[in-house]
Amino acid sequence: MIDGHPVVRVGVRDALGDDFQVHESETREEGIELVRDVGFDVAIVDLRRQEGLDGALGGTEAIQALRKTEPGLGIVAHGDRAERHIAAAAMQAGATAYISRTARAEELRRATQAALAHESFIDPAVPPKGSRGKLTKRQREILQLLANGGSTSVAARELGLSEETVKTHTKNALGRLGAKNRTHAVAIALRESLVE
Repeated sequence: MIDGHPVVRVGVRDALGDDFQVHESETREEGIELVRDVGFDVAIVDLRRQEGLDGALGGTEAIQALRKTEPGLGIVAHGDRAERHIAAAAMQAGATAYISRTARAEELRRATQAALAHESFIDPAVPPKGSRGKLTKRQREILQLLANGGSTSVAARELGLSEETVKTHTKNALGRLGAKNRTHAVAIALRESLVE
């Protein structure tokens, strides 16, 4: 278990204690050394930014380094939230499994067992791709134009609509995505691969 927070390490050890022998590391660099020198079957890597450690490896960088150090290692990425873009980034970096901090102990055990068996596992709370709410074709077109840096008037001109109609479509898209504003809606749409 690689995590800079002692309480988190204790919680993970308690959750896995009956099924796994848990070794702890405070820093990612130390964890990579342990894997290299001692060898383990599974590593659980905290993805959060490590405060006060300038030049420290980021979570996905640590996953890549662990994968390079020990190609057969099962890696469980431990992220803050059950969000698809965080899970996807961890899996692309080389993690075998992704679990959020909000998951129950049973889910952490399932993720660790899956990583041990070299099977993919993603926290069941992570929403599937495109599940935030279906956007209409027109809403996607407008959000795409906004993502490309266009304004409401540019979107209206390009799509042959009135600015008021573009605003209405944008407002409806905000509701479907649960977004606070246009910028948030574009960010969600990009994360959910609803626009490019």
